[in-house]
Amino acid sequence: MGARSGNHLPEVEGIGDLGAFARLRVAVVGDLIADHYVEGVPSRVSREAPVLVLSHRAERWSAGGAANVARNVRALGAQCRLLGLVGRDASARPLLELLEREGLDANDVRTVPGWQTPTKTRVLAGEDHRTPQQVLRIDREPSGPAPEDARVELARRVAALAGRVDALIVSDYGYGALEPHLVAAVDSVARAGARVVLDPRTGLGGFARLDALTPNLEELARLSGCGPAELSDGPGILVAAKRLAERARATFVLATLGNRGMALVGDGVPGGGAFVAASGADRVVDVSGAGDTAAAAFALGLAAGWAPARAMVVANAAAGLVVMQMGTAVPDLAALGAVLGDVPQSQALEWTR
Repeated sequence: MGARSGNHLPEVEGIGDLGAFARLRVAVVGDLIADHYVEGVPSRVSREAPVLVLSHRAERWSAGGAANVARNVRALGAQCRLLGLVGRDASARPLLELLEREGLDANDVRTVPGWQTPTKTRVLAGEDHRTPQQVLRIDREPSGPAPEDARVELARRVAALAGRVDALIVSDYGYGALEPHLVAAVDSVARAGARVVLDPRTGLGGFARLDALTPNLEELARLSGCGPAELSDGPGILVAAKRLAERARATFVLATLGNRGMALVGDGVPGGGAFVAASGADRVVDVSGAGDTAAAAFALGLAAGWAPARAMVVANAAAGLVVMQMGTAVPDLAALGAVLGDVPQSQALEWTR
C-alpha cells in the first residue's frame, strides 16, 4: 500500500459490539438483480463442438444488487425496507419469494409489466466434493429504463421515507438507479437527517449530499478519472479517493480493494487516510456480492454513530466472511462477532503519515 506509519490502534477493542444495529431503521433502493445458478458435473467433451458437457446437478436463485444489500442489512440485525423495480417475469418470482422467506420488507418493490428483471445466470462446474467454478455467465438485461410512471412512483416512495429512516443505501448497478427523480428523492431523505451511502457503478448521480461512497478499485479509477497505474500503491489510492470525495461532495470514500483490503478517506479521518488489511482466509471462494456487504455494514456503522474507521473494520470483516461462501451471501452475526474479537491482534488499522 505504500508508506504508512504502522501505528496500531488499541481503541478498536470492543469493536465486536454489534447490538447497536438492531435499533436502526434502514432503507435500500436501487437496481434489483436476480442471480440464477446452474451447477453441473463435468462428464465429457461434446462431439458437436470442443466444449465441456455438464451433467445437471442443481439450480438455485439468489438476490443481487440492491436486493443483496438489503439481505445484508437484515442479516446484520437492522430493520430493512427495500425499494425498487422488477419485471413481471420468471426471474422476479423466485427473487421475491427469497426476500419474503428471509423476512425482508419488499412491499415497495413494484412489478413493471413488459420490463425485464436484470438477471445473471452463472453456470458452475465441479466434481463431487470440490468447490464448483464458474465457467459461463449469461446476462438478461432490460433494453432500457423502466417506464417513467414506475420511476416516478418509486421516487415518491423514497421521498416518503424522509424522517423515518436512519440510513438510506443507494445501490447502482447500471440499470437506472441514478435517474433524476430518484436522486431528488434521496436528497430529501438526506436533508431529513438520514445517513446516505451510494455504492456506485456507473456515475455519481449529482446528489446534493452523500455521507459515503463505497467504490471498488475499478470504480474508483473510473469515477476519479485516474488511470490504473496511478492506483498501484497506497498514496495513489488515497489521492484518487480524495478526488472522488470532492467530486461527489461526499463526506467519506470507502474504497474496497479486494485482496488488498480497504482504504478510507474523509472528514475526521486522521492524516491522509486509513487502510485495513483484507479479512478472512487466504482462499477466496466467490467475491460476488462482497461490495454489497461492505456498503451495508459501513452504512450501519455510520448510522450507529461509530467513528468511520471503526465502521470500516466491521465492513472489512463482514466482507471477508461472505467471500468464503459460494454465490451472493450474507454474514452470520455470531461469526462476525468472533472475527471482530480478534481484530486488535490481527487487523489493526494503520494511519498514513
